Amino acid sequence: MNTRAFRKLSYGLYIVSSRSGERLNGQIANSVFQVSSDPATIAISLNKQNLTHDYVRDSRVFSVSVLSKDTPMTFIGRFGFKGGRDIDKFADIGYRTGVTGAPIVTDFSVAYVEAEVIGETDCATHTVFIGKVADCGVLSEAEPMTYAFYHEVKGGKSPKNAPTFIKDEPKDAPPVKAKRSVCTVCGYVYDPEKGDPDAGISPGTPFERLPDGWICPVCGAEKGKFEPEK
Repeated sequence: MNTRAFRKLSYGLYIVSSRSGERLNGQIANSVFQVSSDPATIAISLNKQNLTHDYVRDSRVFSVSVLSKDTPMTFIGRFGFKGGRDIDKFADIGYRTGVTGAPIVTDFSVAYVEAEVIGETDCATHTVFIGKVADCGVLSEAEPMTYAFYHEVKGGKSPKNAPTFIKDEPKDAPPVKAKRSVCTVCGYVYDPEKGDPDAGISPGTPFERLPDGWICPVCGAEKGKFEPEK
């Protein structure tokens, strides 16, 4: 079985948010899709170990913020590689409270949908929540980010808790000429040919020449947490 076939499926990049009492949390998700139009329903898939999963199950409401292509990797890393049990993800973040009471992230979002849970399906490590749409709207005319763009252009990786996580398999392609480095915390790959434009690092900058204060654009790990790509 060639699991690379799954990578041919199309996805977007979203922030799914919910609340538990006065506490807020959100996470990066790519498994979000519309189920029906009348009544309008959507589905999300969340890992059972994630705090957002617990909040959705507790409150029975959630929101989905559609991220734009210009969303910084640091912002994606905040919601995708940092835990809500350790930090307040909504501190200093632009958001508003929706009609369901769920927080709607407005920073770097092109649209939002919020819903009330009307059903759920157990999928081993994940739960698929079905929600009846309570409200939705367009925030920007910017182009939405696809998961392919996140991987191929931004150089992002899937967290191990993501429903689309696939362990990298050995490649038959020739060795890459430029020496790349991998973050041991989140799996982000620094490619010298691409640099890190969001941090002002020009394409063609070797890893060894990065400023000492440079950090992983996804999870914020320092340079010492990187290893040469094998």
